[in-house]
Amino acid sequence: MSPHPTIGLRTNMFPIHDDTERVHGRPYLNYGMIAINVIVFIWEASATSFFSDVRAVEQMFMTYGAVPDRLVNDFPASAPTILTSMFMHAGIAHIVGNMIFLFVFGDNIEDKFGRIKYILIYVGWGVAAALAHSAFAVSTGGGQIPAVGASGAISGVLGAYMVMFPRAKIFTVIAAFFLYTVRIPVLIYIPLWFAMQVIFAVIGQLGPAGGSGVAYLAHVGGFVAGVAAGLVWRILPNSIKYREGIATAGGAKPVFRGPMFRKARPRIEDVVTAAPEVIEGPDYYEVIAEMRGVSDASDISAIYDAGSRQVRIVASGTRKYEMSARLPATAANPVVKYIQYLNGIARIRLTK
Repeated sequence: MSPHPTIGLRTNMFPIHDDTERVHGRPYLNYGMIAINVIVFIWEASATSFFSDVRAVEQMFMTYGAVPDRLVNDFPASAPTILTSMFMHAGIAHIVGNMIFLFVFGDNIEDKFGRIKYILIYVGWGVAAALAHSAFAVSTGGGQIPAVGASGAISGVLGAYMVMFPRAKIFTVIAAFFLYTVRIPVLIYIPLWFAMQVIFAVIGQLGPAGGSGVAYLAHVGGFVAGVAAGLVWRILPNSIKYREGIATAGGAKPVFRGPMFRKARPRIEDVVTAAPEVIEGPDYYEVIAEMRGVSDASDISAIYDAGSRQVRIVASGTRKYEMSARLPATAANPVVKYIQYLNGIARIRLTK
């Protein structure tokens, strides 16, 4: 929430995608929220001559933005501005940065919570962020400056993601003299991002960075609310988190996630068997197997059985995998050299 670019744009680390596999199909609600933000931004740009009309910009943000003094002194009459401010942005870099983070992390949160719970909790994170920022702004004399942007609610998405998918890795573009990509564990990426928000919030009170216009306390408030929601969700019993659907004609009872009648999440005890592909190179064998729902290569183990000339592969994730790949008769005690996993595909390399 800010009149300037926020989440991610000040860290020089741009997430591309994560390696967390969705279970319930496309995240249409997350796509819809991104579309609403873009549509609102187009309306903002057209109504303010792409933000060049200073008076129109000020009037728009004072009307639809979250003004701390108004929220504190005229609540709940001013509450609707929290919602409107969550879908407004103050520039192209601002919305691009926020939407990248929402696109990368929001789909898995929707997948975990279900659509209805996700939208309600998302709005709740935005409210928490707005109230945290407003309380701080009023106490420091900045209560007349409106806050706009989705970054407070998206900070909640990041907090919940860190708690719910602690083993995920984030494919990231880092800009430092030149561009390069790296996979960063989520327990490093998000805490680093959060630490920077706290640092910038403190610096903003001690030096010239205070004029940056970025509502870092909104990021902190949304993030804390997201972590809390993730922790509560993890300890809730499944009978509360997931609702059973009606019986089918065959008598089986599918379990639906939320009132949108989503497909049941696979049980980890369901064992999936498949036939991997074996590729022979000049000095190696490579086994390629499809394994959806595995976090990373550390969840996969492979061993060569000389008696049967088979590579036995076991993996666990949202599903459990047990499969074997037969090597050619010419194989003479090959050794597993390494295991790679990316986008649902495992590659096991063995030396001849």
